Amino acid sequence: MFIVGECEITDVVDRFNDKIVSIHVRRGLKPETFQPSPRRPDDSKCDMAEQEIRSAAEALLTGSLSSLNQSRSHSTPNPHYSINTQAEHLSSTDLVTGIRQDGRMSVVRRFFCLFVTFDLLFTVLMWLICIMLTGDEIFDALSKQIIHYNIHTSLFDIVMAAASRFVVLLLFYGLLYIRHWCVIAISTAGTCAFLIAKVFLYNWAAASSPVFQVLLVLTSFVLAWGEAWFLDFRVLPQEAHALAYMQVSSALNTERTPLLRNFLQGLQQPDECTESVGNFYSPLDSPEGSDTEEQGTRKVSARGNVPRNSVGQESEYKRKAHEVVEAAWNIVNLPDWKLEKTVDDDTVHSRVLPKQNKVFRLTGVVDLPPKALLYLLFESVEQFPSWNPTVLQSHRVQVIDERTDVIYQVVADGAGGVFSSRDFVLLRNWNMKNGCYVVASASVTHPSIPKHNKYIRGENGPSCWVIQPAENNRCICRWLLNTNLNGWIPQYLLDTAFTTAMCDYMQCLRSHILKMKSEDNLSTGVGE
Repeated sequence: MFIVGECEITDVVDRFNDKIVSIHVRRGLKPETFQPSPRRPDDSKCDMAEQEIRSAAEALLTGSLSSLNQSRSHSTPNPHYSINTQAEHLSSTDLVTGIRQDGRMSVVRRFFCLFVTFDLLFTVLMWLICIMLTGDEIFDALSKQIIHYNIHTSLFDIVMAAASRFVVLLLFYGLLYIRHWCVIAISTAGTCAFLIAKVFLYNWAAASSPVFQVLLVLTSFVLAWGEAWFLDFRVLPQEAHALAYMQVSSALNTERTPLLRNFLQGLQQPDECTESVGNFYSPLDSPEGSDTEEQGTRKVSARGNVPRNSVGQESEYKRKAHEVVEAAWNIVNLPDWKLEKTVDDDTVHSRVLPKQNKVFRLTGVVDLPPKALLYLLFESVEQFPSWNPTVLQSHRVQVIDERTDVIYQVVADGAGGVFSSRDFVLLRNWNMKNGCYVVASASVTHPSIPKHNKYIRGENGPSCWVIQPAENNRCICRWLLNTNLNGWIPQYLLDTAFTTAMCDYMQCLRSHILKMKSEDNLSTGVGE
């Protein structure tokens, strides 16, 4: 993924300053003359230097832009490409057709579904023409082909093969929206095997019009391979490019973006940065008489400064946070949980809440003191993407107090592309319950993070991490997952995806803890 960071900008600025100094030296000027000063009409030497400075700046920025574009094209994620995928950069039209807007199907995938429908209708039409050319009455011909079916004399099985492809491909690529070639490969291979067998078994000598019957077999063969080619060569690459560039554009929407407006507009992203410079505020003044500047400032979102909320709104957030902790604690301690999966020492149980969705609870042991794990899960929220591959973005939106905040997270695709990325706005709070740390969260609305068309907004019910002290300076963790992805996804797929994701999350967490221990980088800086 391409991200404009401070290193690239610093490099551009350093080269720019070196160029300015060299120009001043050639013109016989001192470097100090670069400081802003009133222009004088008779100072032609300074005017010429200023023109050369402008030219140098434009050349540096253009060259930097070209190198950044090249690095972006070489580092763009390419998870679904195969041997048919084009290596060159796709055009802006291809990117637009691969984008899902407001959760709807992308244009290129919708065309694929229409192609599959055309396959079925065209095969049925060709079959009707073949049976009409036999000279029999329509009902007699249909009876011979369907009711008295025989593989040696009937072509109705080719229609059924097309119908099977239609149902399977629309189910997986239209309704379930998977992003993998395995289903189309199986359907095409099965169709080809059947058609080859049909050629040997069919009684061509008794055929009344063999030309049309041969065309029917060839048409079914060509359409099956055309569907496989189009999905592998067009649908998957375009959607992968579109997803990668949407993530790039999200990463560019930082507090630095308005300061580099003219520079970043040349990146030609699928969506333009539209936020106003007015969205960025000056830091708040320190209160009169305060000892430290920190008393007068607040933590802000990684997307830009947000104005301070009213006392009433913060009180409402605190009240909701307290209710979330109580609700999550009550759910995690409910009886009658059903075992779903066991991986090493981790166990995942599930339970259906009354009039609600299905929730999951993972129990495992973590080799870390409880307070250190609390700091890792609550205070280090911005570091989640560095060690958890399922989290694309994670940052604080607003800090209410030392135990309460609002965060924004974007999670990656799940279940092999069955469901696409979701984003969440979560209200979090940690507290003590029966000697255990409880880090609870639930979805909340926040004025600075409205819904947009890049991701489907997911919703979390009361969820939590319960951290219980154990022997040998370790802790027992119980993780309650209570989420609604807001999309039509079969429950059995969600069960498999959630249980697998929870176990993978624990493995990533343990690996991250081992890495921090090896680097001696553990912290327990959570206020009591």
